[in-house]
Amino acid sequence: MGRSNIYTSPVDEPTIKRLIADEAALFRARNPKSGELFRDASESGFWHGVPMQWMAEWGLPHPLYVEQARGAHLTDVDGHTYADFCLGDTGAMFGHSPGATLAAVADGLDRGFTTMLPHAEAVAVAGHLRERFRLPYWQTAMTATDANRFVIRIARALTGRPKVLVTRYCYHGSVDESMSKLVDGRPAPRAKWDVNPGVRTDQIARIVEFNDFTDIERELANEDVAVVMMEPVMTNNGMVLPADGYLEHVQALCREHGSYLLLDETHTLSTGWAGYASEHGLEPDFVVIGKAIAGGVPVAIYGFTEPISEAMNATFANKFQTSQMGLGGTLTGNAFVLRAMHATLTEVATPAAFDEMIRMSTRAADGLEAAIASAGLLWTVTRCGARAELQYLSETPRNGTESHDALDWNLIEHSHMFLLNRDVMITPFHNMILCSPETAEAGVDKLVAVFAEWMQLIAANRTERGIP
Repeated sequence: MGRSNIYTSPVDEPTIKRLIADEAALFRARNPKSGELFRDASESGFWHGVPMQWMAEWGLPHPLYVEQARGAHLTDVDGHTYADFCLGDTGAMFGHSPGATLAAVADGLDRGFTTMLPHAEAVAVAGHLRERFRLPYWQTAMTATDANRFVIRIARALTGRPKVLVTRYCYHGSVDESMSKLVDGRPAPRAKWDVNPGVRTDQIARIVEFNDFTDIERELANEDVAVVMMEPVMTNNGMVLPADGYLEHVQALCREHGSYLLLDETHTLSTGWAGYASEHGLEPDFVVIGKAIAGGVPVAIYGFTEPISEAMNATFANKFQTSQMGLGGTLTGNAFVLRAMHATLTEVATPAAFDEMIRMSTRAADGLEAAIASAGLLWTVTRCGARAELQYLSETPRNGTESHDALDWNLIEHSHMFLLNRDVMITPFHNMILCSPETAEAGVDKLVAVFAEWMQLIAANRTERGIP
């Protein structure tokens, strides 16, 4: 596939570094309490001052410490309230602490959190999942990473095949097979350090370019792939939409070559009420959804077909073998998360809620496109339901490589600080914008106005080589 859609920075390195320093100074001045808590947490024992290292990797002088988050807003310890379009990187896609979810959880607080036994609400949850996502059988996990791992183990057991096929620059949580890249045409660890020494990546993974029809034909023809693990829309490294017929092609190839198809819908649930696969008539063997499925309470689900169920019943004749395979966990499927999931699915993530989310996202994307045009920048906005992505390319990227190569970390660092210093928050590490049912027009208009101000600043400081 050709590479005509190649990124060039509009601002030279000294200029963008000066602009970053200006915003960093303003950030420090605005957030003294967060700065103090960061220092205290570092001294008290949290590595890098945070309970999870990602929290310190936003490209900020120090993390923001949160006081509270409700609806579509977040307030930090220094008293700034942000229009929140990050929403916990999708975990709070339906708003922070949705009322019905909160009420269901609160109602059950004195009736136990976890028992390692099924809760009565399991019947209603299972029935809703079956109807909504058009797969007959479901299981729970604590995270989408866990759910993906469970599916991989099942697929390997049923096929006897070792490899998982993923796309370049994909993200599926911390699944080992997905933490890979191509080096001289062979799968290799994505990080500089091999976290699985002794296990060669090319023995467990195959990698293809998203939207490359020939690429996946060639790799699946080896017939050593247990499962293809893929987002219907790439969303974690910039956004890449599927080409016409691509996912249908992948689905047909999986059936031809005896591989299973797993669609990771953790982010593409934002497409609509039933997720991307159902909305577009796809028939995957497995679907995984995490993050937002219970309103932000930690739980994930994976669904599978009748033939998968029959194969599992035949293969795992002794049901106790599944626990020996690592399909589960003590806290998995507990009453707490079932109550939260039931309330979220039936009262929060409704068709009307999705209509409103998509309406707000459309308003945001339209506004960003107008701001890009006004600033004279050759950038684009990619859309997927309630989700939109500002990308530093003249057209929507066709694959993970194009999208990855346009992630200008200097521009990303500057834009995020610029927005935060003006009380707007978007998803870190790229430019993803997500709207919840709680997102209001005023919040969207603020996002667009601040982004427009930032684009005008970039346009005013662009160097000659970057002028469109």
